[in-house]
Amino acid sequence: MRASTFRRLLNLWPPFFFNSIRVVSLDEDYTEARVVLRLRPWNRNYVRTQFGGNLFAMADPFWMLLIIQHLGKDHYVWDKAGTIDFVAPGRADVYAHFKLEPGVLDELRAAAAGGEKVLRWFEVPIKTADGEIVAIVRKQIYVRLKPKSR
Repeated sequence: MRASTFRRLLNLWPPFFFNSIRVVSLDEDYTEARVVLRLRPWNRNYVRTQFGGNLFAMADPFWMLLIIQHLGKDHYVWDKAGTIDFVAPGRADVYAHFKLEPGVLDELRAAAAGGEKVLRWFEVPIKTADGEIVAIVRKQIYVRLKPKSR
């Protein structure tokens, strides 16, 4: 699927659409994605800052989605674990930039080539437009070569 089509579908996905989470860009080669979470009256918490669940949700699927686009149907790619560290109150719109670094996909393929499970952590800071870090989300990705491809 073309990245532009996939981006539009993600923006219509109810967990994103109803929480003011928007995929701003998704590179055609699926190596980078940019996401924004707009601060709205319906997604603020009790103290009128970004709701922590939305901060995590805006970062939740992207490492898996980017990796699976490259490894394809020969590999299982799943989220295994996730953490979020709240650094500062989110009093404005916040942004996340996901970028697969060169060589990461080759490392994952090589590590999973024999059918072993591979667990790798990925991290993304969530920032305001001014660059202030509001939260850091870490996701552990599970990769394994499917039996038919070993």
